[in-house]
Amino acid sequence: MQLMTIRRPLTLLVLSLVLTTGVAAQSPPVPPADVPTPSAPPLMPPPGAPEPVKPPAAKPAEKVRPRPAPPPAPAAAKKPEPKPAAPVVNATPTPDNPNADFVYGAYQRGEYKTTFGLALPRAQAGDIHAMTMLGELYANGLGVKRDYDKAVDWYKKAVAGGDAEAMLALAMMRLGGYGGGVDQQEAARLLASAAKLGEPKAAYNLALIYLGGQALPQDIKRAAELMRQAADAGNAEAQYALATFYKEGTGVEKNMDIAVRLLQAASLADNVDAEVEYAIALYNGTGTPRNQPAAVALLRKAARQGSPVAQNRLARVLLSGHGAPTEKVEALKWHLVAKTQGKGDPMLDEELSKVSPEERAKAEALAHRWLGDPVDATAPAGQPVPQGQAKPLSAPPIPYTQMPGAPKR
Repeated sequence: MQLMTIRRPLTLLVLSLVLTTGVAAQSPPVPPADVPTPSAPPLMPPPGAPEPVKPPAAKPAEKVRPRPAPPPAPAAAKKPEPKPAAPVVNATPTPDNPNADFVYGAYQRGEYKTTFGLALPRAQAGDIHAMTMLGELYANGLGVKRDYDKAVDWYKKAVAGGDAEAMLALAMMRLGGYGGGVDQQEAARLLASAAKLGEPKAAYNLALIYLGGQALPQDIKRAAELMRQAADAGNAEAQYALATFYKEGTGVEKNMDIAVRLLQAASLADNVDAEVEYAIALYNGTGTPRNQPAAVALLRKAARQGSPVAQNRLARVLLSGHGAPTEKVEALKWHLVAKTQGKGDPMLDEELSKVSPEERAKAEALAHRWLGDPVDATAPAGQPVPQGQAKPLSAPPIPYTQMPGAPKR
């Protein structure tokens, strides 16, 4: 059984920024390749007749994570670069350590009022990182009342001091019209400045602007260069986007081997779309040695992370028994879960109609359990209707980012 990749027209690569109230969303620079449809066995459609698949929901623009503000140190001492620490309960810095970062430590512990109280005097004394922190707090209403104007004021002060993260945050606010009207030109200038300072998220978002061709003239090659800059810095979204550039030969020379390596890197960073496409490459042996067990494992992971495309493709694999043992009930469960997200599959619907009442009942019960529905909830036409918040075995992915200042969901 071979999974076939559907080529996308080049015109779909040109995206525009999508700004909505609440969250400033940006479409991925290149719609993900439609996930291929398995072929060959009776359960699969004939080659050349893959199921059309919609690209996944747009990824919002990257949220700035303010850099920790180092406390004052003796003039002769070199200030070490602070390292963001994982949130740890009661991980209070040692008071006698002159390099302990009290501001960022309080922020990571969720002690936002304390963060504000510590950051304010530093910002007033000229600490640009503390200024960025105050912008973050005001933009998101953390420890203080949300105030976009004050957030913009503090970000501007930090920008004047050369802080790249403040440039990124202020650009996102300008794109969303928070603390003033939408100003894509200023946003583009801010992103360009931050990208020059090595901020990968700024390079990624600036690439999107070049692809959209609105605030700046459309320049696919420049977009590819910026994506490469962000990808080299470890930005998973840029790695996934650049992989699609190499797959299609857009802005770069077509190279499937490089594309697959980028998909692998992005999938290791838990980018769900990359996980699905890398699984396809592994399944077919495209640009990488064929490894169906590894492909199926990735499809399972992406399915558990909420990807309806992965859920349906995993269902097809489990029905066919190619690459994994046949599990008809489990396959139909995943198909039912995918249908609750509006992702149909006529072939799987046909198979569902052929199962016994007992198998159908088991599949529906498993789907309900996955979705967090009451076990005895009705399921018209074999499709469970969510009764509450889904409770998957592994938590669904957090949205790529939330723009500074956007209301929390």
